[in-house]
Amino acid sequence: MNNPVDSARIPELSAVVAAALDEARRQGATQSEASVGLQQGLTVTVRLGDVDTIEYHRDRGLAVTVYMGQRKGSASTGDLRPEAVVETVTKACSIARYTAEDPCAGLADADRLARVFPDLDIDHPWSIEPDRAVELARECESAGRAVDRRISNSEGATLTSHRALRVYGNSHGFLAGFPCTSHSISCSLIADAAVEMQRDYWHTVARSADDLESPVAVGRKAAERTVARLGARRLDTCRLPVLFAADVARGLYGHFLGAVQGASQYRRSSFLLDAAGQQIFPSFMQMSERPHLRRALASVPFDLEGVATTDRELIRDGVLDGYVCGSYSARRLGLASTGNAGGIHNLLVRAPSVERDLSGLLKQMGTGVLVTELMGQGVNPVTGDYSRGASGFYVENGSIGFPVHEVTIAGNLREMYQRIVAVGNDIDLQGNVRCGSVLIDDMTIAGT
Repeated sequence: MNNPVDSARIPELSAVVAAALDEARRQGATQSEASVGLQQGLTVTVRLGDVDTIEYHRDRGLAVTVYMGQRKGSASTGDLRPEAVVETVTKACSIARYTAEDPCAGLADADRLARVFPDLDIDHPWSIEPDRAVELARECESAGRAVDRRISNSEGATLTSHRALRVYGNSHGFLAGFPCTSHSISCSLIADAAVEMQRDYWHTVARSADDLESPVAVGRKAAERTVARLGARRLDTCRLPVLFAADVARGLYGHFLGAVQGASQYRRSSFLLDAAGQQIFPSFMQMSERPHLRRALASVPFDLEGVATTDRELIRDGVLDGYVCGSYSARRLGLASTGNAGGIHNLLVRAPSVERDLSGLLKQMGTGVLVTELMGQGVNPVTGDYSRGASGFYVENGSIGFPVHEVTIAGNLREMYQRIVAVGNDIDLQGNVRCGSVLIDDMTIAGT
């Protein structure tokens, strides 16, 4: 496959960005920034042994933002020819002349821009041809369907390979770019027993194809998870401890990150409003941002504004150390950018004094519910009220008893965080939050 995304193109794209910045200066912009992105990927899906889809993805784009004093204008295009660059800058400048002044508008502060660019080992192209991708997807689905005769149907196995290249520059003199990759294999299966049907899935994702779980392992785990859900029951409404499996627990911390974003704070729309310096989690919990982990999925040398990413402690002994800000939200709050324009970069959740594996957490819980899937969007980011459909397993005397479904777990996030009694060392690495399973000692389970 002809590959337009290559690190050798960084000088070419840097020239496009530099031309946009020069044109913005020529048209009277007091500040400007521009970024060029190239993306290419392959996605193959096989269902019941047949090829369902083969898709090539190619995209490119230039985004330009200019500032006329404290007036801001932005425009974008997918055309990188010189005349298109000039036209895009012209449109951005035209918009800026009509927007309202904003005292917080402007580029990131020059002294916070990245000057050192560590090798993060995040670019691992996978030169896989469609025929080989189909073969691996078939292998994945076939391995899953062979696990148990009750696997009666499939939603398919999918292999995806993606590579991107981004170059960013601004009128402070910053100009840099880097390539990165992401590859994944997933499988979703359906099991049938009498009049009951259940589905579940499994997936693996990594920067390098060498770090993926094997297609056979993915298919088998998808099948095992699916079959384990057969015979699911509802529970009577009650209050019980709830253990969130590691891949589900990531969402709990995602709500926390949304609440401490600078935008949520200055808009006064957070259940953790003005919470810096307050005890949010139990004192045994620590959360650290580590943006320079090699091969990690959220590692970057600089954020979307060119600000250097650095290690920081977000939660120290359960206390919130500060907010997650880009330059604009930081100015609105009277703070400095934390290098988080575009989000968090590898949040590590730790509780060294009480970490256990999943089996140990089940024993600690005794009787309760292990949640392996959440459904719905019943989370209020302003109040922290939490109510979501769930499925998983009823646990009794530290052992899994039977699968449960069609229940709702409810509480308030701020109270839920305080009621965490243990976190696991079964760390899930497949996202921007690296965490293990988390045990909350008491929640409402709404059932029959």
